[in-house]
Amino acid sequence: MTGSSWTTIATIGLALIGIGRAQGFEDGVVAGAIISGSYFGDKMSPLSDTTVLTASVSNTPLFTHIRYMMWTTVPAMILTLAIFTVLGISHETVSTEQMAHIGAGLASKFDISPWVFVVPVLTVVMIVFKTPSLVALFISASLGAVFALVFQTDALKEVAAGGSAIKGAVKALYGTASFGFSDKTLADLTESGGMAGMLNTVWLIICAMVFGGVMKVCRMLEAITLLFMRLIRGRTSMVSATVASGSFFNVVLADQYLAILLTGSMYMPIYHGKGYESRLLSRTTEDAVTVTSPLVPWSTCGMTQATMLSVPTIVYLPYSFFNLLCPLFTLALAATGIGIFRKK
Repeated sequence: MTGSSWTTIATIGLALIGIGRAQGFEDGVVAGAIISGSYFGDKMSPLSDTTVLTASVSNTPLFTHIRYMMWTTVPAMILTLAIFTVLGISHETVSTEQMAHIGAGLASKFDISPWVFVVPVLTVVMIVFKTPSLVALFISASLGAVFALVFQTDALKEVAAGGSAIKGAVKALYGTASFGFSDKTLADLTESGGMAGMLNTVWLIICAMVFGGVMKVCRMLEAITLLFMRLIRGRTSMVSATVASGSFFNVVLADQYLAILLTGSMYMPIYHGKGYESRLLSRTTEDAVTVTSPLVPWSTCGMTQATMLSVPTIVYLPYSFFNLLCPLFTLALAATGIGIFRKK
């Protein structure tokens, strides 16, 4: 619904990591499940910045790109769910007290009723009607503030430190919002830094893009990419080279946005020249870059997810089954030719 793996992990992900620990699961298993689900939603949402960017770079209509990704994304997710189902069944539950504790803590501060689901439902409606991403995000954020003013007046006054609820709503959008929970899990779940809290990450992304831009202008990346391109003989080697390049850019540039831009722009002439549809390039780029970005410890995604979940990247990497399976399904379809068509 949000189109953001970061937002999902920073909210419900924090609650789930606490519940998983209370039930005796290893941190890596729970974090891997959270990462897998978050990036499945991120990848398939028309509100996702990476999804929109990938479709734009390859000149592919957004919903054509999303529908075509289902060829690899759905099988990868089904297999991921099967693996985690087996892990869940084979594990003996230790305690359910943590879930009850979180529920009681939220109920003590917030008015939780069916009405608050209007905002996510309307977000889904906007997605169905293909509302432009920026418009949908702006409307969703505005509705969230309005509903908070109606249903969470006391909580907003607490955010405003004794001020008005309107001041609290504005502060929650741009600055730090805290609700005084002594419990760390509840505090991590409800506290937010707003837009200001994202500045450190934004600066890191800008630095990574500047670094990548220098490497591109100096043609260092082009020289390295030529090594992959020389191996292209047919469909399978072309897709394999795209996956290898996208993953390589993720590791070297530490930024998924620049990796998407470079992979899409460099391989578009090759796909076009060989007569393949642009959606093949857009899907391959997503499978090679978006889902593998949180698996690189020094990338913006890897650092952010590891920090939010307090689980090192190397610990959750082996359990991020969805992220590991997507590139493999892409290569498998390229080898078999299933669902791959040339331009008419």
